Amino acid sequence: MALAVGDLAPDFTLKDQYAQDVSLSALLKERAVLIVFYPFAFSGVCTGELNGFRDRLGDVETEASTIVAISCDPIYAQRAFADRDALFFPLLSDFWPHGSVASAYDVFEPQIGAAKRSSYLVGRDGTVQWSVHNDLGDARDLDAHAVAIRALD
Repeated sequence: MALAVGDLAPDFTLKDQYAQDVSLSALLKERAVLIVFYPFAFSGVCTGELNGFRDRLGDVETEASTIVAISCDPIYAQRAFADRDALFFPLLSDFWPHGSVASAYDVFEPQIGAAKRSSYLVGRDGTVQWSVHNDLGDARDLDAHAVAIRALD
């Protein structure tokens, strides 16, 4: 069962596409965090979504919020994906232990070894403020993400 609004979001530290540690707790000291779990780097729907977030970065990277994207791909794939598509926000690798953060958020799909297509908006207090879960083949509604961020207190 996925985390619900009001639940405490599990803290994590993962490496980004530059092999730098990124932790939820450190990010929350400054702003709310939009966590975007995506199944696979370079796949069609994921590429479209992350390019959409890049193109609408002002909707998610605000004074009140920041964005991180998490998949179970290795760091090297994250780096190649970020370089190819000019993705400048953190792409975090949940590769090993494989899917541990996705599992903590109840969005790991063991049959395919990947995260489900889910988003969580975590408030500065560490609680889930909003979430959405899409089928693997269904792209996220980026407008809904922007509305959730604008609704932050």
